[in-house]
Amino acid sequence: MSERASAPSAPPIKLSSPETQEFWEIPVVFEDEHLLAINKPSRLLTSPDPDDANRPSLMKLLHAGIAAGKPWTKERGLTYLNNAHRLDFEASGVLLLAKNKPAFIKLADLFGADLPHRTYVTLVHGTPEQDEFEVDAPIAPHQISPGLMRVEPDLGKAARTGFKVLTKFLGFTLLQCQPFTDRIHQIRVHLYHVHLPVLGDALYRGNKLYLSQIKPKYRARDDREERPLISSAALHADTLTLPHPVTGEKITITAKWPKDMEVAVKYLNLFAGL
Repeated sequence: MSERASAPSAPPIKLSSPETQEFWEIPVVFEDEHLLAINKPSRLLTSPDPDDANRPSLMKLLHAGIAAGKPWTKERGLTYLNNAHRLDFEASGVLLLAKNKPAFIKLADLFGADLPHRTYVTLVHGTPEQDEFEVDAPIAPHQISPGLMRVEPDLGKAARTGFKVLTKFLGFTLLQCQPFTDRIHQIRVHLYHVHLPVLGDALYRGNKLYLSQIKPKYRARDDREERPLISSAALHADTLTLPHPVTGEKITITAKWPKDMEVAVKYLNLFAGL
């Protein structure tokens, strides 16, 4: 079986929310007759929030764009888009969509069988004892705090994640993560469980990262309030590898890191390297 890597060359998809006055220019990282993959920005829902109809979500905005005949839909002849998997609201990275119903059904079967190989990158507080490790711990909704998940050995669904150290810094670590199952907040909950919370992940005790924390003799400019390098969960879906649902060809799709993660890693290398 041959392998084909993604080559981001298609024009971005431009979306806007009239309710919140937000705008997104979303890179397309893979596209063919049957599939379209985008680099989802962080802090955008994948699917609509059933409790808040006005809250923007990627699929709602995409479907609205198709219905309105936006330029990005006309140039592709798009009449259909559907997602067989999701990313957390806080996460960025590769999200794969089907451009027709037969491709969607086959794609859903692949994700249902946990066939796609997914890797994420994340920045965490602390340093793991081992450079490679696994967390095998069932996950269930938090019984007291709605919207949160937690490790629950008796009532939770099976969940397993592999982790590999990419770079160690003073007090922080850049990790590669491979989820072997697909549970809500899985990577974030597993890292919190082993006392390595994701930077910026307020839901699971991850603090923001400021340059003043890592740069010696840091001085603020003009007494202005310091802006964080990382302000939301530093979790990015980096790579997705799977057999093409129609052709069977092995494809690998990658998505560029978000700017805040790139900048944070640059400064960690400069001022917190080991």
